[in-house]
Amino acid sequence: MDNLLSLFYENREFIFLIIVSIFLGIEVISNVPAVLHTPLMSGANAIHGVVIIGSIIIMLEADPTNYFALGLGFLAVVLGTLNVVGGFVVTNRMLEMFKKKEK
Repeated sequence: MDNLLSLFYENREFIFLIIVSIFLGIEVISNVPAVLHTPLMSGANAIHGVVIIGSIIIMLEADPTNYFALGLGFLAVVLGTLNVVGGFVVTNRMLEMFKKKEK
């Protein structure tokens, strides 16, 4: 119990920052109009390309005989790629809705 309390005391600034970030994120997201929600989410999915880069770096640093780490890295690359591609597909569909129809 003392270890847990000392952990909270030593990292109180970071814990406070996380709590404030949670409340700020909830406030920002709740004030986004419904019209903008889908384009913002698709853009956020596209930003998740960082996950792909990070998983590739981790796979490069992993021991070649550690199949568990390589498998998790491969899964992260696949899921990150699906997220990025899905973000671009949703963005493309949203942009198609605003184009004028040809006669």
